[in-house]
Amino acid sequence: MPIRRVWAPRIDFDSLRGELRLPGEFPADALAEAEAAASGPPPPGADRTDVPFVTLDPATSKDLDQAMHLSRRPGGGYRVLYAIADVASYVRPGGPLEAETWVRGQTIYLPDGRIPLHPPVLSEDAVSLFPDVDRAAVVWTIDLDADGATTSVALERAVVRSRAKLNYEAVQQQVDAGEAPEPLALLTELGTLLAARASERGAVNLPLPEQEVEPHDGGWRLVLRAPLPVEEHNAQISLLTGMAAADLMLRGGVGLLRTMPPPKPEAVMKLQAAAKSLGVLWPAGAQVGTVVASVDPASPRGAAFLDQAADLLRGAAYTPFDGTPPEQTGHGGVGAPYAHVTAPLRRLADRYATEVCLAVAAGATIPEWARAALPRLPKAMSESDRLAGAANRGAIDLAEAVLLEHRVGELFEAGVVDLDNPSKGRPPGGTVAIDEPAVRARCLGALSLGVRIQARLTVADPVTRKVQFEV
Repeated sequence: MPIRRVWAPRIDFDSLRGELRLPGEFPADALAEAEAAASGPPPPGADRTDVPFVTLDPATSKDLDQAMHLSRRPGGGYRVLYAIADVASYVRPGGPLEAETWVRGQTIYLPDGRIPLHPPVLSEDAVSLFPDVDRAAVVWTIDLDADGATTSVALERAVVRSRAKLNYEAVQQQVDAGEAPEPLALLTELGTLLAARASERGAVNLPLPEQEVEPHDGGWRLVLRAPLPVEEHNAQISLLTGMAAADLMLRGGVGLLRTMPPPKPEAVMKLQAAAKSLGVLWPAGAQVGTVVASVDPASPRGAAFLDQAADLLRGAAYTPFDGTPPEQTGHGGVGAPYAHVTAPLRRLADRYATEVCLAVAAGATIPEWARAALPRLPKAMSESDRLAGAANRGAIDLAEAVLLEHRVGELFEAGVVDLDNPSKGRPPGGTVAIDEPAVRARCLGALSLGVRIQARLTVADPVTRKVQFEV
């Protein structure tokens, strides 16, 4: 599920770290192993240093998992070369570093820093796909026809050399000026084509905005930043690779899928009611994905709608199989079978799924350390997902409480976007969304889904991270 992130560097999040018992420094033996692995040359692989790969990430990113090169195929269609950092070549099976990554599960992001899956000597140095240095990678070669349908997939271990560390804002400016860098000249065209195919599959893409809390007139204000088009197009390349990985593993009869049931009809009906309260148009017969794509993520009501739409994407799981494919193979948000393989520096499962894909593609035996890990990964990833979600939600709650703590008692116009399930002894209430600042919070009182109300702010406590309204 996409995660709405808030950036608030002037707010102290240490209490949240302590409350959730987030990992701190790496154990000495794990760090020593990482430093030893980082000190050597890149592991051997096919020489793909002639390919002018580039990375595309936020400007401040240092853990660069992916690099790409896009080109047209003779006779029509496209070729996607996607280099993914070869983390498995640096993490010894059965060693202390592998054990520590199982404890962590994934990189956890907080507004004032992050808790990395791997030591920075690897994730921000020796394994990261920085430009002008040789790096170990797993290179996916995906050929598409002129309509964007995949026609062939291959992958191999290789040594690559990125040519540039590009960032979203600068590339978007170049695209807008008609001057996109050559390896990405086709990104807008191909990303748009793949997004259209996703819409036809019934995929639900949630372009959740980033939020920044900044000082303003002696207080604080919340600024929303919608994803840039190049970010969405870049995400389509990752989704394309994840679908190719899932197809490869399903044909090989072994692997780890990222699965999710399709949205339930009652959840769609609830979202339609929320759309009414937020002024989001939902034409008769329109698919969820079409409506979501029409919303402005940078507007307060658009952001609230997308937050509510995230409730459709429930039930995500990591589903291992070895032999008979699982009953549930699809991902409701993607509209197809899908697997995580493109972020191994930040997500544990990708390392093992990639190793399975390499073996299946080569017709080779899957390493026992990778095969044996598959049934254990769902529990590890579920726990790390829970922790990452709690950290994200806690950070948002804290930032919202700080924003509103001096406005207790004020009236706000709000849209009712959800209702609590009735329970014995619990007062009636639900969830409302206000426009300024763009906050969703609990509201007590008799509410009707889909209407706009006047709500009074009664609680905004940074200590408990609680914000609450009353009708």
